[in-house]
Amino acid sequence: MAQQPPPAYGAPQQPGYGQPPYGQPQPGYGQPPPGYGQPQPGYGQPPPPAGYQGQPYGQPGMPMQGAPGQPPVQQWMARPQGVPGCPPGLEYLCQIDQLLVKQQVELLEAFTGWETSNKYKVQNSMGQQVYFAAEESDMCQRQCCGPQRSFTMHITDNAGQEIIRVNREFKCCAGCPWFACSRSLAHEISVEAPVGQVVGYVQQTQSCMEPRYSIMNAEREEILSITGPCCIISGPCCTWDQEFIVHSKDGSTEVGKISKQWSGYVREVFTDADNFGVSFPMDLDVKMKAVMLGAVFLIDFMFFEQNQNNNNSGHNYM
Repeated sequence: MAQQPPPAYGAPQQPGYGQPPYGQPQPGYGQPPPGYGQPQPGYGQPPPPAGYQGQPYGQPGMPMQGAPGQPPVQQWMARPQGVPGCPPGLEYLCQIDQLLVKQQVELLEAFTGWETSNKYKVQNSMGQQVYFAAEESDMCQRQCCGPQRSFTMHITDNAGQEIIRVNREFKCCAGCPWFACSRSLAHEISVEAPVGQVVGYVQQTQSCMEPRYSIMNAEREEILSITGPCCIISGPCCTWDQEFIVHSKDGSTEVGKISKQWSGYVREVFTDADNFGVSFPMDLDVKMKAVMLGAVFLIDFMFFEQNQNNNNSGHNYM
């Protein structure tokens, strides 16, 4: 039998090995299978959680995330249903027993000392924003009178509707606890909820050393009282919380407190942006809860609102 010549150099040794004959591609060769290169349905996207209703972006009560590298978008507390006998917008307070009040840092004020209007975020214990508070005051009073100035605090909900209004009149010689027996010499705020309807007052009362306040209803009947610490010192070396204890009318029972919380070295030294915590009984009248929220702003202005132009710090007994 004649010996067959060996296969040509470079030719495939087995069927289908290597490249197909030039110019004669195999059926379908070089063409990706149907759907190749296309993402599978839902690929790269986590499955929606059970019960997800597909609410639009930005709805209150839904967690929101910003773009990569951007700060997260603030999450708002979902507005609860109306409660009979509850002023509109105060339904939020029916479900909570604690609020966090965080003052925003104003860069213009931090770098120049030019006193600007204060702004605050009011959050629940879960970090969801409940209200936003913005100060309205006269520019000249802010620069010349510092924390003694009069102001109106507009507190709005996530829809931008004003829910609570806090008013404080300017009193030139008010502040010293020794003479706070007279209303003309005592700092005071009124709280409206809804706007135009006064639901209560917070008034400074006479004391020897520690600050004292009376929380009153619309008829000026005392409902609760507040007692602060004898020594109020704020600064980089005083990193503890300053607590103002809320008592029952007779002073025998502690029912809550307002705490000025340590904000960190940079915020405490270079700004007057403060953080407060407010706690109260869950079953407390929502109107009194709103008045206690107003007490935060009075305490902030009296003790922790530092004005660099006037060199005021700490106590403002002027």
